[in-house]
Amino acid sequence: MSRFPNPRLTGLGSGLFCGAVMLLLGYLDSLLFDSLALYSVLFLPVCALTALWVRDGDLLTAPVVVPIAFAVGLLPVAADGGGISGHLMGLVTGLATEAGWLYGGTLIAGLLVIARRVRLVARRAAARRRQG
Repeated sequence: MSRFPNPRLTGLGSGLFCGAVMLLLGYLDSLLFDSLALYSVLFLPVCALTALWVRDGDLLTAPVVVPIAFAVGLLPVAADGGGISGHLMGLVTGLATEAGWLYGGTLIAGLLVIARRVRLVARRAAARRRQG
């Protein structure tokens, strides 16, 4: 049986991973479905993967980079009203209408990071007790 991938990304690497995946999903969604709802639902597993794959020393970066990646990936999906100002309005509207998904994904990343941090602290305390 093969194991699931378990990469350990740095803080910058997790931001680049999350941003690149969301941008790719945004382009794919705009080409195939043009649905903000689908894009937002796909954001949730990307948040979970980002929080699970960031290394222990950079845990706090995951809840910070996921909302930024959501906005980056929203660029191709946002409604285009013509010109830069129209595209900017589409982006702001997309962020406003999909705020629940954005908060949900950030909450998922935050909870996973907290759980990993608690487990890390417990392991360190157990190792200290065994040593001395």
